[in-house]
Parts: sequence; C-alpha cells; structure tokens
Amino acid sequence: MSSPVELRHMKAAVHVDVDIQRTARVQQLEGLFAVPPSKRAELQWDVDLPLDAQPWNIGLIVGPSGSGKTTVTRALWPEYLARSYDWPADRSVLDGFPQSMGIKEIIDLLSSVGFSSPPAWLRPYRVLSTGEQFRVDMARVLAESAFAVVDEFTSVVDRTVAQIGSAALARTIRRSNRQFVAVTCHEDVLDWLQPDWVYRPELNEFHWRHLQRRPAIDLEIFRVHREAWQLFRHTHYLDTSLNPSALCFVALWRNIPVAFVAAVGFPHAVSPGYRMHRLVCLPDYQGVGIGMALCNYVSSALVATGRAVHGVTGHPAVLGHFARSTGWKMQRTPGLNSAMSKSSRFDLRALSKTVAIDRMTAGFRYVGPSLSRAEASRFLGNT
Repeated sequence: MSSPVELRHMKAAVHVDVDIQRTARVQQLEGLFAVPPSKRAELQWDVDLPLDAQPWNIGLIVGPSGSGKTTVTRALWPEYLARSYDWPADRSVLDGFPQSMGIKEIIDLLSSVGFSSPPAWLRPYRVLSTGEQFRVDMARVLAESAFAVVDEFTSVVDRTVAQIGSAALARTIRRSNRQFVAVTCHEDVLDWLQPDWVYRPELNEFHWRHLQRRPAIDLEIFRVHREAWQLFRHTHYLDTSLNPSALCFVALWRNIPVAFVAAVGFPHAVSPGYRMHRLVCLPDYQGVGIGMALCNYVSSALVATGRAVHGVTGHPAVLGHFARSTGWKMQRTPGLNSAMSKSSRFDLRALSKTVAIDRMTAGFRYVGPSLSRAEASRFLGNT
C-alpha cells in the first residue's frame, strides 16, 4: 500500500504573525517584565524534510508545547491530519468503521493495534476506557487512509498505555506498509514507536534513524491461587468460569498483573498432558506478545514434567500467534475452514477467507524449548 506523498521532499517556510492589541493589561505586563513594546508577534520555521531520500513508514514530530509542532504539521499536510471521528452513540465500535470493510478485516485491524477483546468490540465507543478509545481511534485512522498524520499523539492516555500502544501500532504500520506521522510532546514514545525519522521544530532539526529493537518487556511469572482469575475474567471473550482443577499463572510487568493463563490436566491413553485454559492479557497491554510469552513459559515448565501441552483456541488473534510461532505445531486445523489442508502446515491466507471466525477453533501442541526439571519444579511447586 503506497502513499500519495511518499516521494515528496517537504519544504516550507512557515510564517505566523498576529496583531497585538496594546491594552492596559498588555502595557502593564510590558512594564513588569521589561518586554519590548510590539504591535505584532511573529514566528517562522524554515522546514526541510528530505522524505524522498529513502523509503519510510513512520515519522515523528516531537518537541515541547509551543514549539510549533501543530503549526508546521498543518502547513505540510493539511489534508492528511486525522480528525476526530463521530462514533455511533448506541452501537458497537464495529459499526463505526467504513461500510466497505468486512467484519474480518475490522477484527484483524483492531487486533493488530492491540485491541483484542471481543466483549469490548460490542460496546459503544463512549463507554470504552481512555486506553481502549486510543487503540480504536488508531485502528480507525489506519482504516481511513494509507497515509495519516496524528496530532497530540498519546496525549490523553496513561504513559504505559502510550508506550505499549505505540509498539503495537508501529508493528501494524510496517506490516501493512502504510505511512504514519505522529506529532507529540512526549519523548517517551520514541523508543516504542521506532520512527524512521524525527523532526524537532524548536531546533529545526531533522534526522533519519536506524530501526532498533523496542525496549525489553521483562515479565515476572508466578504460579498463583485461582482467585487471581477475578482480575482478568471480565476481559475473556467466552465463558468466564474457571476449571476447579486449573493450575493458574500470572505475569507481572513493573509489579502490575498484566496477563493470566491456566492449565488443566487431562488423561490420555497415549499422551497424557495439559491443556492451556483461559489465556488473557489485559487490554492496555495487548499487542506486544505478552500473552504468548506467558503461555510459552508456562508450557516450557509443564513439558519438563514429561507431559504434552496442548492449546485450543478460536480467538483469531491468538490463533494467528499460535500458527506463526515455531514453538507450537498445529494438530487440528480450524474446524470450519474447508479450504485448510489436513497437513500440519497452516496457511494464513486460507484463514483470511473463513467466515464463522467466532466459532472456529484449531488445536496445537507445544514443541518449543523446555525448562530443566529443577527449574520447572521450583516454578510449578507441588502440581
């Protein structure tokens, strides 16, 4: 997908001047702070962005408030500035996307920006949390155009949500080969958004960047009491009950519980083992692989006990993660997709043609690395 401004070298002399009415209060301020009297206030930026020099997907215009970010952006890309969208007041967020988009396409886009909660998809935009609204807005921006400029990027969300959301958004933009310019006063998104170029209006400084790895997300994973499920059950997309015999595990990031998974033992004449059960990552932390990291670690401990670990899912985003992972092997292809072959090889293009995704499930077996028996024993305790 290409952008109509992809090869343009953006140059502009941006000039702003306004009349100053020298009222009594203005004159008093001039006296108090020794401000030279003036009839006009003038600001100017000579902007030179060599965006035709190399291919790019993500740009960042960053600087403190009052540095000219919005003024410069409006001068360069007035037709591409993302607007505030009118969302249906009493219908689901799904109904706010363009009518030309199919349900599968909408769900894929929402999931790709880290908003993977079917119960929340059914709610009106107005009742979503601020973090959820941010993810939905970004999905809508990507749905509307192959090139978009977003002012006040992440300004209304918690900084943790801003960072995680930036990483999920960046991955989606690059995968779909879109172009996106974020305009913000928040420096903390730079390492998570990983822009290809950065422009700072207050310094009139432009530079290209090399793509780097985003900051590491160091999780602490613990076996927990089943009551921990109460923190996560409201975001699960199906039955919110928990098997009474489930072994429960929680991932913490920065001392905050962010993801949950349970494992249920099941007898099998040939291959007794465990089945992963109730995998949930809280909405503010979706889109960067936390849920799968938790699932994989727990699985690596369970297989160390000598038993197989299986996973069954119908959630399109989770199913896609399992299918792309080298740590999981498909044992049963999606049940409602006749286009799928009976081999263990999984074709994502065939999945994209599936209609009844809300009821489709596929089965996988964990084939990734195993913890040592000693490590697994310490982690699992008395199973």
